[in-house]
Amino acid sequence: MSQSKTRNVLLTLVLLLAVVQIARAQDWPRWRGANGDGAVTGFTAPKAWPEQLKQRWKITVGAGHSSPLVIGARVYLHSRLGENEVAAAYDLNTGKTIWQDSYPAPYTMNPAATGHGKGPKSTPIFSNINGGGKLYTFGITGVLSCYDAAKGRLLWRKDFARQFKSTAPDFGSATSPIVDRGLLIVHVGGSNSGALKAFDANTGEEKWSWNGDGPGYATPIVVEIAGKRQIVTQSQQNIIGVLVDNGSLLWKIPFTTAYTQNIVTPIRYKDLLIFSGLNKGVFAARVEWRDNQWVTETVWENKEVSMYMNSPLLAGNLLFGLSHKNKGQFFCLDAASGKTLWTSDPRQGENAAMLIAGDTIFSLTNDADLIITSVADKGAKVIRKYHVAEKPTWAHPAIVGRNILIKDETGLAMWGLE
Repeated sequence: MSQSKTRNVLLTLVLLLAVVQIARAQDWPRWRGANGDGAVTGFTAPKAWPEQLKQRWKITVGAGHSSPLVIGARVYLHSRLGENEVAAAYDLNTGKTIWQDSYPAPYTMNPAATGHGKGPKSTPIFSNINGGGKLYTFGITGVLSCYDAAKGRLLWRKDFARQFKSTAPDFGSATSPIVDRGLLIVHVGGSNSGALKAFDANTGEEKWSWNGDGPGYATPIVVEIAGKRQIVTQSQQNIIGVLVDNGSLLWKIPFTTAYTQNIVTPIRYKDLLIFSGLNKGVFAARVEWRDNQWVTETVWENKEVSMYMNSPLLAGNLLFGLSHKNKGQFFCLDAASGKTLWTSDPRQGENAAMLIAGDTIFSLTNDADLIITSVADKGAKVIRKYHVAEKPTWAHPAIVGRNILIKDETGLAMWGLE
């Protein structure tokens, strides 16, 4: 082969590798991204943010506040049309439907939650199992489904109606499933009757079940502590650590909120686990194996701010979130000590779905305002604020290169930064 042909082949391989790396960096496979912590990879902030975003496309997809997933050139979403729940794949560039599957999911809303609608609240998860991509959805009534992500073929489904008196907590199932080492893990059932369960992610076979508490609304995280890989989450009345291998309870912290609304997804900072809840402040706990037993110790507690439905972000030693106090205040804490570094002006909204990309924070309020701020320990500097929908936005956005996917109450839109 000539030197020029060799150079061309090498250049082609380099370009293909770059494309693959970019595609992988931009994938958004689950609740709050690849690591469940709201961190975005593959994004470079523009030198000058535009005055307005450009809408690439918008489609009607059905009710719900499930967040969109992005895998390669596809968007996956779980929503509701009429009395059916719908799993679907869309073309990232055009919004056109690639495949769609629906199933009956009759549901009567709790009167206190009518403003949120009857659509799914849980975000699906995409995972490559044995080399084949699978999509897992968890509906508002607790229906768990597994699809062939390429073609939309249903592989297996479970509804748990024979196991529990109620298959969803009072305000509908909202915890999102996770996948870890071939196990699909989700807290199923309803108030006072549920179980954290692990299934073979390929076959749906149940591998273990922890029946110690009903589900909360938070999504679990997986951490390694003292050599033990464990699931940490808020259940109905506790914060728990459960062994991934067999579902045995390692430790728990009693934790209850008004109207049983344990919602906040925890986050890990070094050797600390950070938690919050309605009127519970923010606190950090250290979990240790000491004297042949698991010990939990509160390291710091901050009562000045408190998260309700918002889940926090980390940037180095800085912890960011939205407090429900004063009708919504953004805040920044020192993650090591819990000290309040700053709070924003009040009345920012009931909720904000927040992501972080390097030094940039994206905060999507439930009033459809996308607020762009910079990471700072001395006050929140708003770079831009964009209004991105005319209906409520509770789902987390997904950021793909210079594009942002926004799910509102019934629609899905892609907005461009340029």
